[in-house]
Amino acid sequence: MTGDKTKMLASQRDLFDIPREVCYLNSASYSPLPLKTLQAGRDAVGRKGKPWTIDAGFAGRQHDRARSAAARLIKADAADVALIPSISYGVATAAKLVTIPRGARVLVLENDHSSPVLEWQARAGAQGFAVETIRQPDDGDWTSAVSAAIERPGAAPVALASISSVHWSDGGLIDLEKVAAALRRQGALFLIDATQGAGVLPLDVKHLDPDFVIFPTYKWLLGPYGRAFLYVAKRHQDGTPLEQTSAGRRDVRAENAIYFSDISYVGDASRFDMGERDHFVSMEMASIGMEMIAEWGTAAIAQRLAMLTERIADGVRGLGVAVPQRHLRAPHILCLDFEDGTAKTLVEGLATEGIYVAPRLGRMRVSPHVFNDDADADRFVAALGRRLREQPPKSL
Repeated sequence: MTGDKTKMLASQRDLFDIPREVCYLNSASYSPLPLKTLQAGRDAVGRKGKPWTIDAGFAGRQHDRARSAAARLIKADAADVALIPSISYGVATAAKLVTIPRGARVLVLENDHSSPVLEWQARAGAQGFAVETIRQPDDGDWTSAVSAAIERPGAAPVALASISSVHWSDGGLIDLEKVAAALRRQGALFLIDATQGAGVLPLDVKHLDPDFVIFPTYKWLLGPYGRAFLYVAKRHQDGTPLEQTSAGRRDVRAENAIYFSDISYVGDASRFDMGERDHFVSMEMASIGMEMIAEWGTAAIAQRLAMLTERIADGVRGLGVAVPQRHLRAPHILCLDFEDGTAKTLVEGLATEGIYVAPRLGRMRVSPHVFNDDADADRFVAALGRRLREQPPKSL
């Protein structure tokens, strides 16, 4: 742990409805919603139940609020952010905006989440490019593995890397600065799935200059499912959206005497907004979570979560559990490996005690958030140790 402990962000458990007997360490799957967000959702459901109470400017204000909150997290201009429903939607939009040359390579990570991978696999055959899977490194150093793949001598040119900033299954951290620099030397595009990073790890798109960044709210941003955001670099904003909507055009409005007054596209990333974007319930909920995250700050959140994951790592090292090296893993995700492959069974057993973690590709993924505290970390370590000691010995 680094920094002055007296200045560390305190546990925010009192802002959530989490009983003390619940030890929830699975925010990399779904985060709980803050009490403030729950109430906003209830109020919004009631508002939709009485649509005559919704004024004409309400939807626009909600769009602007959410777009601005998302942009703040990645230091983007709000005009460069589109409102979308999912990571896969964002990747599909990006794929429609770029051309991958025949014979070129698109780089993806082995066992990365499906969203930044499947779109390119679906297009490769017809468009004549190759999808190259970067194998999971034995030493856990994803950054070096990605850099080596980009600059491998004699390989076909790299056109695009479509990768997560943090590997969802093992918590492996990727140095986006180094990868972006390597891609830039090759003249290649960079699409970042920031699902497991946005809100915890710093990301400055003006400095990094990626082509696309995509992230949802339902994990680290304490928001609802079905709300996500797509950053589109200005150099790609003249492309055709995935959907054709009135909101993406300059003047197609029902209140006009002529409906299709001006069907040219709006001039910023809002042309890529999803259809039916007027989500009266979940848009405000998404904004609240992102605004809370921004107020705490990524540095404070990362420091607190690194303290918790390191406390857990220290506690399990003597239990025969493999723990990734600290400098190679994200501060908020800790994946534990068991020689006998009992991760799934252990996860199920821990759940019976009110301790919630996740099995991921043969490992156990532990992912605390700001509502967790030392007691949660110590309870998990104690319960895991007890279950490991109670396991029957392996047959010889």
